Amino acid sequence: MSTSGPSPDRLGARSLDPHLGRYAARAEGMTASEVRALFAVASRPEVVSLAGGMPNLAALPLDFLADQISSIVADDGLVALQYGSAHGVPVLREQICEVMALEGVTGHPDDLVVTVGSQMALDLVTRIFIDPGDIVLAEGPSYVGALGTFASYQADVRHVVMDEHGLVPEALRAALTAAAQANRRVKFLYTIPNFNNPAGVTLAVSRRAEVLDICARHDVLVIEDNPYGLLGFDGQVYPALRSMDSDNVIYLGSFSKTFASGLRVGWALAPHAVREKLVLAAESAALCAPTLNQLVVSRYLATHDWKGQIKSFQTMYRDRRDALLAGLEQHMPAGCTWTRPDGGFFVWLTVPEGVDTKAMQPRAVTARVAYVPGTGFYADGFGSRQMRLSFCYPPPERITEGVRRLAGVLADELDLLHTFGPTASRSLSGPQTPAPDTA
Repeated sequence: MSTSGPSPDRLGARSLDPHLGRYAARAEGMTASEVRALFAVASRPEVVSLAGGMPNLAALPLDFLADQISSIVADDGLVALQYGSAHGVPVLREQICEVMALEGVTGHPDDLVVTVGSQMALDLVTRIFIDPGDIVLAEGPSYVGALGTFASYQADVRHVVMDEHGLVPEALRAALTAAAQANRRVKFLYTIPNFNNPAGVTLAVSRRAEVLDICARHDVLVIEDNPYGLLGFDGQVYPALRSMDSDNVIYLGSFSKTFASGLRVGWALAPHAVREKLVLAAESAALCAPTLNQLVVSRYLATHDWKGQIKSFQTMYRDRRDALLAGLEQHMPAGCTWTRPDGGFFVWLTVPEGVDTKAMQPRAVTARVAYVPGTGFYADGFGSRQMRLSFCYPPPERITEGVRRLAGVLADELDLLHTFGPTASRSLSGPQTPAPDTA
């Protein structure tokens, strides 16, 4: 005879979730972002959101795209609306190789797997390499979506410090040496070398070969996540790590930042044997990426000046970056520091000692400005003095106003700190399930 209502959890208490005792241990690493409710408020038009990493699609040729999509369905609908291969549409894989060639990558279409965004590619790579307890090295700070994926597979994430020139090779070497001395296995290094999310810094070209050499000497795979690589503001395109080492680097790419995020088309370029595992993992996860979406991207690359479109994006985002940096210079209280990205979407702001950006966030939203607290970008809860500011979506005048509001909130926080002293330390945050507000 069945009964309704909550069931005892593992500790014998009553739970609002009657399935709590059934979840796999790995589900304990899957937690929703604590700031999602605040982002529901932050999406209101009166709030300036410097939080989400959503690309600005206003520059896209929407009428042209509408005609192309209609043509694809009319002419090739029986293919576009059918199941496809988990490997990806062949013509798109060839075109992706042309895109990567801009960064010096000489990949073969057969070694590409098209995925539902690069987030899926990251999940597949983690699934095939990580056993519970394996160490993953990641820059500190690192992309919240990656940290959530690693947590869901029960990886032990260790952060490697960055400076204004990106990942510090000496810190990487020390982390690998410490793991070896503890007889712990490091499976891979996860890195966003170009215009890091969230820090905005770029791995110096002079360090790239050294980082690869350190990983090769320690038998550690490199996962290169590069969604922003073509969005440099001075026209420079940095050489991909994959272009320097095709045997020990898995390259993850995406059209979400250089075309349209809603199509969810990404890819992984991997050594041939690894590619076979990725295809099998992709089949078990989703059977295949949507064929229609892949054909839309392929038609866009074939018929539109996509390189010119990227230049338009570069100009638009550079203007927004400049507005954010100018606003910070003009309005931020003394003691604040920030990165100065030469591409991508993000600035990393550090506030004075004693201010907790996570505790301050509700007051910022009340003042009609939003940001992402720094603790979400660390697996160990570090980052309470940091925040990520995104300049990709609001127009420059809104960015300026948002920074003015944020500076006012921070000034009030510093006044309270001066009067009453620091508040009690908040509980540590950790990796959270990714969402558009933290992309």
